[in-house]
Amino acid sequence: MRKILLPLLMLSTLSSQALIAADFSESIKQAMKSESRSDNEKKRDRNRKPVETLKFFGITDDMKVLELVPGGAWYTKLLAPALRDNGQFYLSLGTKRLKESLLNKKPFDKVKLVGSEGYEFENLNFEVNDFDAVLTFRNYHNFDENERASVNNAAFKALKPGGVYGVVDHTRRHMQKKNDENGRRFDPVLAIKEIQQAGFILVDYSDIHYKADDELRFEVGRKTVRGNSDRFTLLFKKPE
Repeated sequence: MRKILLPLLMLSTLSSQALIAADFSESIKQAMKSESRSDNEKKRDRNRKPVETLKFFGITDDMKVLELVPGGAWYTKLLAPALRDNGQFYLSLGTKRLKESLLNKKPFDKVKLVGSEGYEFENLNFEVNDFDAVLTFRNYHNFDENERASVNNAAFKALKPGGVYGVVDHTRRHMQKKNDENGRRFDPVLAIKEIQQAGFILVDYSDIHYKADDELRFEVGRKTVRGNSDRFTLLFKKPE
C-alpha cells in the first residue's frame, strides 16, 4: 500500500505546485492589463517577458519577495498587486521616489520598504531574514565591485535557507574590459563567480532573453539595440 500511496502523493504535490504557479502567472497577466501602467510600460511586455521570467524564478503568490532597485517601478507594478493578498512584497535601494509617488495608492499600499531608501551600500542590511526570493532586474551593472559584494552578501543574509536570488542584466562579452559602449552590460561569468562567493549555489540559467542578433558591441540605449539587448537570466539558491 505504501508503494502505491507514495507516487500518488508525489503526483498530488507536483499538481498543486503547478496549479499555484499557473495562478500566479494569471495574476501577473491581470496586473499587466492594469490602468496604473503606461502604454510605454505595456509595450515592453513582449520583450521583457515577465510571466516567463517570474515562472523561471519560481515565484508564487504566497511568497515574501524583495525587489532591489525598482527604478521606474516596471516590475513593481506587476509584483505588488500579484503578491498583495497572499504574500508580501518589499523594496529596497533607490525607493524614495516611489514612496512619494506610488506606494500610497492601491494596489501598492501594502508594499514595505527595507534597508536603504537611497543607495547606501556600507553595512547594507535588508532587515528581514526569511525572504523566499530576492530579485533584481537590469541593475547589477550599476554597482561597483564593493557595492556588488555588499548587495550579494545582504541578499544572502536576508533569504531563508532554500530561498532564491534571481538576477537579470544586459550581457557583456566575457572578460571584456569596460569601455564607452558596454558600461550598462555585465559579464555573466563574473556575476556567477561573485554571487557564488557570497555563498549562493547556481541553480539554473535561462535563455528567455537571449538575442542572437545582439552583437554585444554597442551601448544598450542605442536605437539598434534598445529593446533588443541580449540579457542573462540567472537563478541562485541559498543552501538549505
